[in-house]
Amino acid sequence: MGLFASANFRRYLVIALLFILSTAMGAGAGVALAPRVLPSPLPPAPVPPAGLNPPAGQPVQFSADSPVVTIARQVGPAVVGVAALAGRSFTGDGAVKQGSGVIFDGNKGYIVTNNHVIAGAGQISVSLDHNQSYPATVVGADERSDLAVLQIKGANLPQARLGDSGAVQVGETVVAIGNPLGREFARSVTVGVISALNREVTVPGPRGVEITLKTLQTDAPINPGNSGGALVNLRGEVIGINSVKIAASGVEGMGFAIPINDVRPIIDQIITRGRVTHPFLGIYNLREITPEMARWYNIPEGVYIGGVFNDGPAARARLQVGDVIIAVDNNRVATYADIQRLVNQKAPGDKVTLTVVRLTNKKQQDFTLTLGEMPSK
Repeated sequence: MGLFASANFRRYLVIALLFILSTAMGAGAGVALAPRVLPSPLPPAPVPPAGLNPPAGQPVQFSADSPVVTIARQVGPAVVGVAALAGRSFTGDGAVKQGSGVIFDGNKGYIVTNNHVIAGAGQISVSLDHNQSYPATVVGADERSDLAVLQIKGANLPQARLGDSGAVQVGETVVAIGNPLGREFARSVTVGVISALNREVTVPGPRGVEITLKTLQTDAPINPGNSGGALVNLRGEVIGINSVKIAASGVEGMGFAIPINDVRPIIDQIITRGRVTHPFLGIYNLREITPEMARWYNIPEGVYIGGVFNDGPAARARLQVGDVIIAVDNNRVATYADIQRLVNQKAPGDKVTLTVVRLTNKKQQDFTLTLGEMPSK
């Protein structure tokens, strides 16, 4: 029994030693052969920074971290609806014009909008949202620039930040905010780019007088009711006041905004003086003579004077109907917009020299006149 037990013990001991030895050799061989047989392990996948991946199917530029979202949230509350009642009553002869406006001074309740939105209105209402509406008073309006300043009385009013339109570049992304088609679509947000700078757009004024505006052109959709709303850069600064669009069959993406650098001096004059002064030549019924017309009729290119106001600056300087303006202060002009741009750089009381060709004798003459002040009516 003792021998049997001793033999069994020795047999089990040998088996255990063999198992341990084979296991050790197998592991060593595995360690030696693994790099040659198996591919190197892949590095861990980088974890994307939080916020860079938009939700599935959502474009990057409209993700939750898009500046457009921030602009809509921060600037949107300062863009208001403007309802102007022109006439005697809502149930009688009244007609309500819808537009937009931008609160630029929340403490004093000052709002800038387009003059054509409120022109001729007897009552004006400003809505911040569907539940907040205030009666507004007109601080002042300027037909020539198509701008007006309204004032409301309210607590904790939001306020937009004005930027620098002189720094705007073609191709820059912009956001338009306004109330297209009225209050039902309040604070609609559209996105586009600056298509061009210093576009001159001529539109009819409220009293039928043509107005030439220097504008920023954008393809951000601007619809009726957007007039007076904000054109905003990606820093959340208002760089323009939306004014007009070209609405014609086959024309898309041609909206225009008044640059905020042109808006600032106008609203400053309105607030401090209640009105805006513009230099006045005292001529009207101007017609542009194109190169083709000049060849056809053997007359100079320029701007034909069709009317002279009695006792106005031009009349006192002895300009006449039939004179063709070809230069202002030695700067060649071909359109009324050219004349307006040069004259608007001056103030009432300044002198300006018009070079004209008198069609009765085809002689070129210089006339120096003292600018008057544009009549308000």
